[in-house]
Amino acid sequence: MYYDFLVKIPENTGKITVNRRGETTYIEYTYARHYNAEKKYNVPQRTTIGKQSRVDPAMMQPNQNFIKFFPEVPLPDERNHSDRSSCLRVGAFLVIRKIMEEYKLPEILSDYWDNRGVGLFLDLAAYSIICENNAGQYYPDYAYNHPLLTEDMTIYSDSTVSRFLSSITSDDKVGFLNQWNASRNHREQIYISYDSTNKNCQAGDIEMAEFGHPKDDQGVPIFNYSIAYDVDNKEPLFYETYPGSIVDVSQLQFMLEKAKEYGYRKIGFILDRGYFSKKNIQYMDACQYDFVIMVKGMASFVEKIILKHKGSFEKKRSCVIPEYQAYGKTIQEKLYADDEMDRYFHLYHKVKKESAERGCLEDKIQKMAEFLKKQEGKSLTFGDAYHEYFEIFTHEKNDGTKKFLYAKEKSEVIEKEIDLCGYFVIVTSKKMTAAEALSLYKSRDASEKLFRGDKSYLGNKSLRVAGNESAAAKIFIEFVALIVRCKIYTQLKAMVKEMAKKPNYMTVPAALKELEKIEMVRQMDNVYRLDHAITATQKTILKAFGIDENYIKTSATRLSELLKVAAMPERDEEDGAYEEDDLY
Repeated sequence: MYYDFLVKIPENTGKITVNRRGETTYIEYTYARHYNAEKKYNVPQRTTIGKQSRVDPAMMQPNQNFIKFFPEVPLPDERNHSDRSSCLRVGAFLVIRKIMEEYKLPEILSDYWDNRGVGLFLDLAAYSIICENNAGQYYPDYAYNHPLLTEDMTIYSDSTVSRFLSSITSDDKVGFLNQWNASRNHREQIYISYDSTNKNCQAGDIEMAEFGHPKDDQGVPIFNYSIAYDVDNKEPLFYETYPGSIVDVSQLQFMLEKAKEYGYRKIGFILDRGYFSKKNIQYMDACQYDFVIMVKGMASFVEKIILKHKGSFEKKRSCVIPEYQAYGKTIQEKLYADDEMDRYFHLYHKVKKESAERGCLEDKIQKMAEFLKKQEGKSLTFGDAYHEYFEIFTHEKNDGTKKFLYAKEKSEVIEKEIDLCGYFVIVTSKKMTAAEALSLYKSRDASEKLFRGDKSYLGNKSLRVAGNESAAAKIFIEFVALIVRCKIYTQLKAMVKEMAKKPNYMTVPAALKELEKIEMVRQMDNVYRLDHAITATQKTILKAFGIDENYIKTSATRLSELLKVAAMPERDEEDGAYEEDDLY
């Protein structure tokens, strides 16, 4: 992120370099030199600290790295704190504040910062939930027309936000996660859904950003981000970040160790097929953790089990699982040859899934056949996918090249795949019915919605930071925002279950948008008051959080008093005033 003000380019001879890329000139700072013993010379370690001004070549737009390496350079004056909109949106803010207080987030975070730092941290979390954005440069716009959690309603500038992010340490994150997990109930049996995603890193020198296997390949480095989610209590428990080149299956054992250190004992894990491996199964056995896991692909031993039991349950009403429109059967088998215990294989078949999968397979085979027909007589080779479904016939020419003649379907291979359409398998370590196993696995939907919400509704598809500290801080804030947003989601979902109809305004984005319409307006006496009564739709949404019209009125009165204090002339140092630098 580059700030919207200019500073003078440092005059450190030998350490400042100019790098022009396209129409932009970047200013780079050499912060260290690494000696390459093999080539016998020093390799400079550089990072970008700003963009050169097109108007004044001696000036530049700084970024977070400039503040990190040149903290002594004074920055332009911050935004006037008294500059605030005459119309403040308070509905969503009051819901978010209530959830934060119920979770005691201000108390937990107060161990790391004073009230001003805690307030800004939580304001940034609220900002990402309400505005669906994580870009620090737009935070002042949010603060301009919303009440804030800081005691004096201070509107901090984007540069102050940036410096605050850089000041958040890994100890702060570790301390919060320790306290948050210590406050969970460790005596009850719970299942934890564990899943991961990856995030694109568009800018900056982020150590954990590496080229890996992104789900959304934009040709940039990525890092992995995983969350452990309590499906019984519907709460995120902890998160991990690790380099983009590490695959999911390799990370699981490290997560299991963390779960043990957080004090969780009576737990099971619900895992996607990406974590399926013999070593991971054995490790969970050693930790005495139960597991519910989808089998990776159609492994040969699973295919044999399905084909062996095919036709024995797909039409029996005693095997139907109505809520998922599936049929299921449970059998006991060894998971691998030297397995020391029986596992429970839950076989499932869905008619709709069979139709969809067979349709896709038929389309794929037809398109491949049409392509191969057009290539007859040409000298070319084909990928493994073609050899999997077709027998390729060629003729070798005198010059050693091969001419493609024609292709013939491998009927047995295709028919076998057709036989497997519509089937899937879940393996559990604990004895349970097929319906129970499927219900447990489907509870992963909540954690998957967390990731979709994180990328789509918290603005965190990509990080827009230039340093490791700021990246870690944004992820930390993002996790706290996820805790709050997850609570909003579960409360709304619980409310919908009690309603005869399912209105379209009871989703998180729609509900927040509706609550944003609850406004306080500054009148001629400079006092903020509610602009109008609460609507019927807003009352329904607020009821999900235990809030009624009286709560809104009382809270609005209190906010009005705080805003009146915030509008007073700034106090001097003897009266307890503070500078924004005090935040960090």
